[in-house]
Amino acid sequence: MLSAVQNPRLFLIQSRFHLHFPPKSRHFHRSKVPLASQILTEPQTLFSTLPPSSEILTIRKSLLSRQRTAVEIAEEFLNRLRQTEPQIRSFLHVSENAIREAEEIDGKIERNEELGPLAGVLIGVKDNICTIDMPSTGGSRILANYQPAFDATAVKKLRDQGAIIVGKTNLDEFGMGSTTEGSGFQVTSNPWDVSRVPGGSSGGSAAAVSARQCVVALGSDTGGSVRQPASFCGVVGLKPTYGRVSRFGLMAYASSLDVIGCFGSSVADTGILLHSISGHDRLDATSSEREVPDFAAQFISENFLESKPLKGLRVGMISETLGDGVDKGVISSIRVAASHLEELGCIVTEVSLPSFSLGLPAYYILASSESSSNLSRYDGVRYGNQVAADELISLYGASRANGFGPEVKMRILMGTYALSAGYYDAYYKRAQQVRTLVQKSFKAALDENDILISPAAPSAAYKIGEKKNDPLAMYAGDIMTVNVNLAGLPALVLPCGFVEGGPTGLPVGLQMIGAAFDEGKLLKVGHIFEQTLQGCRFVPPLIADGLAC
Repeated sequence: MLSAVQNPRLFLIQSRFHLHFPPKSRHFHRSKVPLASQILTEPQTLFSTLPPSSEILTIRKSLLSRQRTAVEIAEEFLNRLRQTEPQIRSFLHVSENAIREAEEIDGKIERNEELGPLAGVLIGVKDNICTIDMPSTGGSRILANYQPAFDATAVKKLRDQGAIIVGKTNLDEFGMGSTTEGSGFQVTSNPWDVSRVPGGSSGGSAAAVSARQCVVALGSDTGGSVRQPASFCGVVGLKPTYGRVSRFGLMAYASSLDVIGCFGSSVADTGILLHSISGHDRLDATSSEREVPDFAAQFISENFLESKPLKGLRVGMISETLGDGVDKGVISSIRVAASHLEELGCIVTEVSLPSFSLGLPAYYILASSESSSNLSRYDGVRYGNQVAADELISLYGASRANGFGPEVKMRILMGTYALSAGYYDAYYKRAQQVRTLVQKSFKAALDENDILISPAAPSAAYKIGEKKNDPLAMYAGDIMTVNVNLAGLPALVLPCGFVEGGPTGLPVGLQMIGAAFDEGKLLKVGHIFEQTLQGCRFVPPLIADGLAC
């Protein structure tokens, strides 16, 4: 099989930083072809490493066997969080109850009580997802210190299964951004290079998982806010089908596009997390009543893989995502990843989605229009911090002007304009028509292919501040992801290689797109791809620098 290039510095991570992955023997043949040798110019060393394992299952095994306590595991992650947080700034709030909750789990073990499937697993939650015991600000000053009276359905499900919510992660204000520079409180850095962005809007969650500050994390995805930061931070990110996961307790940005998504350091962990939060919810009229399959049943151990484990799987590589505007290094990584899929038995062909380029402008019209309506509730009276004023209109205006950041204000204005009399048909209605074209285009392509693949972003992570003053350039970075939201389809992003940049190279993410409610197939393909991709474990250099050893 094809091998990935391993930076010598990352070899130190394997020997110095132990994440307690169980040892596994390897029986899968691999050739000595470097995955990204065309890209990286500094000296590299090839060596065999174990594929990513499920950290969730490892924690459960260690608890049930009493090799480790929940308190020991919690302290390990909290120590790493404290040591790396000054550089990364992933969290807006860290729970004060994590150790106490870990002690309760240890007490259940001592009493031989049944443990939930996520017992002892520390989970980060994006700060636009409500939590009853911690502030939920949406990354906005207008909700500073707001603490909900309820848990989001996804959070409640995690707690019911024994998970420990370790804290609330940073984001672009109300999910409006692609870099996490738009937070009302702080700028998060990429663990691979702290001078670069982690992506957005779920950059805090992606960075926290990448730096192993938590086991897994929840994010939200309106136009790529889980998948693009997963690519930038070298982790696995999954956007489920619209309706698969309840949106109750998720602060609304664009209601017809928003979904709660998952981050993990492996496909297995991401699939387990998705299964834990999926299912119908009577509190969300848009949640699907479809039965939730056991996603873990899709995972095949490497020891039982055939020589062509994906034989006959039809993979369509979207040609519009490999042209102008996409970095050559990213294109090279995706093409080599496609070759790897071919060696696994896939039939890879290029497919064209004629409406692909239309998705970006349609998305920003629709998302801005819906946000102008959803954010009208933050007026200082119903929701949001209030500014003193003599008149009601002045109170509304001053509260919103003082609480909202510039990006949110701009999108509210854009959306209000698109919905206004005389412009509704020209903008909003036409964007809805484009959305229908995008949906039909994807359906036609997925009728001929089992999955579609593309880059998750046109480039690797760029420098903090590089695109902050050029919103059009920043918006263009969402071109790979927004169409999936318009079509309501599931998509999985997992790291597939490196391009030059930063201390040790920058990760590149491969996006796999499936038919509606076909997350199981994406997870199966991703799991096999991940196991057979020889090389680095995508652990960032920040950890090798001794900050968390």
